[in-house]
Amino acid sequence: MASSVVLLKDSSAGLKTYLTYRPGGSPLGTVAFPGGTIEVADDDVTDWVGPSATVWAKSLGTDDIGLAKRHVVAAIRELFEETGILLAGTDASSVIEGISGPEWMRARESIAAQESTFASLLERYGLGLRTDLLKPLSHWISPEFAHRRFDTRYFAATPPVNQEPSLLTSKGVWGRWACASEILAQRSNSALGDEIGLPNTTALTLGELVVPGVEIILEKIAAARGCIAYLNHKRPISEYQPRLLVGDDGGFTLEVATAPASEGGICRER
Repeated sequence: MASSVVLLKDSSAGLKTYLTYRPGGSPLGTVAFPGGTIEVADDDVTDWVGPSATVWAKSLGTDDIGLAKRHVVAAIRELFEETGILLAGTDASSVIEGISGPEWMRARESIAAQESTFASLLERYGLGLRTDLLKPLSHWISPEFAHRRFDTRYFAATPPVNQEPSLLTSKGVWGRWACASEILAQRSNSALGDEIGLPNTTALTLGELVVPGVEIILEKIAAARGCIAYLNHKRPISEYQPRLLVGDDGGFTLEVATAPASEGGICRER
């Protein structure tokens, strides 16, 4: 199980999100939002500032309070590991600042290598998770035929004031703020894959670099009227699972029902 965070910011060209390259054939996609798997040590995080795990379970549409907590903790931890953005503060009205120096990079590296835990970092600085700065988006499950399975909860957040994303020194390959509408405008060509410039990205289109969930979220971001509108939009936390269809011509189509059929919410990718 995994959590992924759609980091957002406004720009004159439209809503931007932070995309990263993921090595090793990640089930989250070759290009994705910051995120990763739930870890056992996520249970050790106990300091919360914002909605409780019980409230989060309701928001995520699950009766498993422990699982809801793990997804929230994993989302904030992975965001910190991969980008240095930390949604935490000493109280309900504060967010930590000045975390871009080498000391914090070492802390990120240590947590990513599982040499130390996220819980110990929070305890050292007297921080609690600002869970109110995180918004639930959607729940995606891999298609039944997939060899590598995923069960991912997507969240959204904006970077706190005086925090800017940076790649992890040891693992970062490519990552940047990208205008969702511009990325989608180039979806039929290989501009993004060529920009990354790796053997497993060059000459590939957007649909070959990202999983369906990422592409659909990009579409919704591109249609939004800004961060505030997007984050405040009331949306049900629906569960999506792509399925494989075989056409009369023998071709394969991946279908995702993203809304009731009456609303035209069927996405198909050949």
